[in-house]
Amino acid sequence: MKKRAAFLAFSVLSLALAGCADQTIQPSYTSDNTDLMQIGGNEPRAKEPVIVNLGSYCLQEQEAWKEGGKTPDGQIIWTKNSYRQVVPCK
Repeated sequence: MKKRAAFLAFSVLSLALAGCADQTIQPSYTSDNTDLMQIGGNEPRAKEPVIVNLGSYCLQEQEAWKEGGKTPDGQIIWTKNSYRQVVPCK
């Protein structure tokens, strides 16, 4: 009885997964938030580092853009990395 129940559960799961296999997510190469990602052109200009006073310590925030890949038509996908580190307060 347990083997039959396990087989039935496996069969239902297999059918459910097979139905999902036909659904392909179409890629989108646009973004409403150009502060995080940009398509094509030259490397975006990074902002100057900013020091934020958080009370008992200060935090320096810095950003850098990198080439994160290419679109199917060969445009560069630029993505932004953000870095934070503790620094002395001035």
